[in-house]
Amino acid sequence: MILVDGVKKSFQSQQVLQGVTFHLQAGEIAGLIGPNGAGKTTLIRIFNGLVDPDEGKVSVRGLDPFTDGNRVRNMTGTMTEEAGLYNELTGRENLLFFAKLYQIRGEDRVDELIRLFGLEEAHGKKVGHYSTGMKKRLSLAKVLLHQPEILLLDEPTNGLDPDGIQMILQFIRKLNQERKTTVLISSHILDQLETICHRYFILDRGKIISQGTKEELEEKYLDRYDIKVEFIPYGGKEFSLHHPFKRLSSREILISLPNKEAIPTLIRDLANQGDLYTVEILNRDLKTLYFKAREAEDE
Repeated sequence: MILVDGVKKSFQSQQVLQGVTFHLQAGEIAGLIGPNGAGKTTLIRIFNGLVDPDEGKVSVRGLDPFTDGNRVRNMTGTMTEEAGLYNELTGRENLLFFAKLYQIRGEDRVDELIRLFGLEEAHGKKVGHYSTGMKKRLSLAKVLLHQPEILLLDEPTNGLDPDGIQMILQFIRKLNQERKTTVLISSHILDQLETICHRYFILDRGKIISQGTKEELEEKYLDRYDIKVEFIPYGGKEFSLHHPFKRLSSREILISLPNKEAIPTLIRDLANQGDLYTVEILNRDLKTLYFKAREAEDE
């Protein structure tokens, strides 16, 4: 679907991308993560044909975004942190304007998106008076006008309240499940990406330092599993485990295991000695894996 091979890009004397290579498969949701200045936005601009790489190749369904920009943009929808809306126009006028650019006839699609994103009460107001959350919703509606098969989303939930975040993430997941829409989403809020992404590309200082599913990153970077359990031994008696543990409270303990294959044995051991209420792996979240990947790169 999207192929990136050895892409380099510099602006004046600053090298922003340094030989980036990865492949985004059709029908997947992939997270592009990294610190500010890592090159995420530049990469998305290259995908959209707005910037030409100095070296390397980018292919979107076999097309070069820079030389076949119009054809690529017809199959992609790009949402950046800047909403790309006209503040002096109303929300509806913005959608009608962009619908005309995509040669979408009639107003049915505009009406559908206004309803879908809960803009019925705001579509007649000038966008300059919109809240950040309303602009985000309208911006996403804009990029979906032509029903693109690929979405390139740069920080799509920034500035949204919890309800707005949930709506956007659920909609992305629904598009992917029902229409097999391919999505590349860049965000600093890693726990949000963890709920929807199939795979991750970690970009740091212009290079992809690691990539894979969460399970693949976990296997690569975790050398222990920190397990928090809520447990009360039968009759308040002492209990014994094959692994060292630390008490966190009267009914919570923290146990460090060498691998996840040891977890079922631990659970059986605890269940035989008392009432086991919860078992939680603390250090397998995406944020932990992200920082471990960056630490490994610095070693």
